[in-house]
Amino acid sequence: MAAHGGLITLADLKNYKVIERRPLQGDYKGYHVITAPPPSAGGIGILQMMDMLARTNYQANGADSVKAIHYEAEVMRRFYADRSEYLGDPAFYNVPVKPLLSPGYIARRVSSIDPLHATPSEMVGPGLPKAYEASLRWQETNQTTHYNVVDKYGNAVAVTYTLNGSFGNGITVPGLGFLLNNEMDDFVAKPGAPNMFGMVGGDANAIEPGKRPVSSMTPTIITKNGKLFMVVGAPGGSRITTGVLQVILDVLDFGMNPQDAVDLPRFHQQWKPDYLYLENGFSEQVRAALQRMGYVLQPIPSVARVEAIVDKNGLLEGGTESKLHGKVAGY
Repeated sequence: MAAHGGLITLADLKNYKVIERRPLQGDYKGYHVITAPPPSAGGIGILQMMDMLARTNYQANGADSVKAIHYEAEVMRRFYADRSEYLGDPAFYNVPVKPLLSPGYIARRVSSIDPLHATPSEMVGPGLPKAYEASLRWQETNQTTHYNVVDKYGNAVAVTYTLNGSFGNGITVPGLGFLLNNEMDDFVAKPGAPNMFGMVGGDANAIEPGKRPVSSMTPTIITKNGKLFMVVGAPGGSRITTGVLQVILDVLDFGMNPQDAVDLPRFHQQWKPDYLYLENGFSEQVRAALQRMGYVLQPIPSVARVEAIVDKNGLLEGGTESKLHGKVAGY
């Protein structure tokens, strides 16, 4: 580190401690969702967006229909606006988990969605009341790995870890063979300035000694009637949370098996920049309809690389995207 001008010392490494945190939990249409707590933004995002969608009839016209895309994109927009202001290391800031997931707040956010038009991001901001904000103590690439494991007893794990950018910072520790990461880009170096993914943030995620940055990692376990139903997660930077959300919805609301769900074309909206990113595979009719609604479309190679396992009454079904590297294996 010193040889390359780094600021981290041996004392910093010795003082680092792993923190075990309680997962966030919520319910969606008879399913129980167990997901990542802060400093990950993914868990709050999944629970907030699913709760908003549960108050709509977004699924009426089918998966990847114009209606489904519109409502999913609008809840994404609102979550990422909140993420920019309120998400940080809970050891340093009072992350407002309960207010962001409260029924009243969710209902208020949903009520601001226009059923027929995209809401310009300049008209959507972090949504908590200013009086509450005053009481607060005040992005990564595809080089992340996610895996799920389920055993014959129904025990399950969902694991996401990351170097951040491709090969981290590009330096391998001599004689030890592991790469150093470039996770500092997950902090906000300057409020309002975008990181490598175009993500913006505020003081809650500013760089401070001993602080953990906000991530997008979204390892998630879903149960039904007290038994395992689904394990899911992904690499993909700021697009992890939206990619995982869509695969969950494709399975829960649209009845897909996990392989079809992860292979379905996905989209992404992160508030700023105000684009709706689309993978290949959407029809020209859908694209034209979205443009008429006011969306500015941008192509994107991939919205996360989602891995999923679904337990169908003891039969485990796995899904890994056919067009990308990944693997499903059973023993």
